[in-house]
Amino acid sequence: MRTGKLSKHVALALLMSVTFGLMGVATADAQEARIAAVNSDRILRESAAAKAAQSKLEQEFSKRDKALQDMAARLKSMSDAMDKNGAGMAPADRAAKQRDLSQLDQDFQRKQREFREDLNQRRNEELAGVLDRANKVIKQIAEQQHYDLIVQEAVYVSPRIDITDQVLKALAANQSSLSTNPGTSN
Repeated sequence: MRTGKLSKHVALALLMSVTFGLMGVATADAQEARIAAVNSDRILRESAAAKAAQSKLEQEFSKRDKALQDMAARLKSMSDAMDKNGAGMAPADRAAKQRDLSQLDQDFQRKQREFREDLNQRRNEELAGVLDRANKVIKQIAEQQHYDLIVQEAVYVSPRIDITDQVLKALAANQSSLSTNPGTSN
């Protein structure tokens, strides 16, 4: 008889756990999460802010780039002249030209390395600014449209939840309002 009562209690406990478990599932279904995704690479390639940053960098570094190109041309010219005329030169003159060529090559390599480092640092600064503005726009969209989660990096994103185009449009609108109001801070 004891086993009969125990079985009734176990059955009642199972029934209650299943019932409450199903109620939890129903509650979760009723409050479905809104999820979206944004392709950060597209933002950095296609946004007006990213294009403006790229243009700014090109303008900022164009003089140094031109100077490096001129230095490379001079280095090539000296090297070609050395190859052409080196055999007929006096040993002392040839050694002096080789030293000059070597010194110019070292200067060129150093300036080229410094240029790349400076350009990379500035590019990272500019892109960080673009991403910061994009993140603010994404947060505004999330709040306005009641998203629970917006991811930026994913292996796969269904086009149904991709809001990158919407973010690009909002960034463009934000960018144009900044250019028409230069005193406005971002």
